[in-house]
Amino acid sequence: MPIATASPFVIQTTNIAKEYVMGTEHIHALRSVSIDIKRGEYVAFMGPSGSGKSTLMNIVGCLDTPTQGQYILNGQDVSRMTDNQLAEVRNKEIGFVFQTFNLLPRSTSLDNVALPLIYAGLGKRERNERALEALRSVGLADRAGHRPNELSGGQRQRVAIARALVNTPSVLLADEPTGALDSKTSYEIMGLFEALYAKGNTIIMVTHEEDIARYAHRIVRLRDGLIETDEINHEVSQPAINSFSH
Repeated sequence: MPIATASPFVIQTTNIAKEYVMGTEHIHALRSVSIDIKRGEYVAFMGPSGSGKSTLMNIVGCLDTPTQGQYILNGQDVSRMTDNQLAEVRNKEIGFVFQTFNLLPRSTSLDNVALPLIYAGLGKRERNERALEALRSVGLADRAGHRPNELSGGQRQRVAIARALVNTPSVLLADEPTGALDSKTSYEIMGLFEALYAKGNTIIMVTHEEDIARYAHRIVRLRDGLIETDEINHEVSQPAINSFSH
């Protein structure tokens, strides 16, 4: 797990806004968003298309910078960083899980999971040890030598989650993590996220699905680039299916 700093917050945004200029048109994707997320929280960003949730995710994930306002990630002001600086922060601080898995088709599960560690400069032996441990944490150590086309959709997503965890990031950021999965497999993956949250991981999930958002312990709803509601979820869904079944 990441070493805790003095602040209890891993994410703090203050009045962040994002404006895109397309020809003569100015699009305000985010207007003024202030949000604090503590270490160990499990938060869902929700909202209809065009609400700003994807833009907020991109800024929180250091894929983009705000037009105005401040963003502090794990004690660092990342609001005005260059692309190269952001890339370095992303690799150390953020673990990404995407809807489409984004696995290299010709690489084994082990090599896919170890990929971020190459950028971190680790030697092959340590990369493989850490990648295998990450696969073990998602119940897939026995699939280390399999390529993506030899795995089910749920197994591929678990490999992607292991890859996101391998750098022990400060934040696990999941963008529609069940969007490409059937209902049964979706529940398995949400069960895995619940287990990772129970171990102390900070998780931010972006989803438009109410039943998936209900697994999070806090739900932030966006509309028209603003936070509409930010509430603790007192009715957390409990996974009905063993997350480590094959």
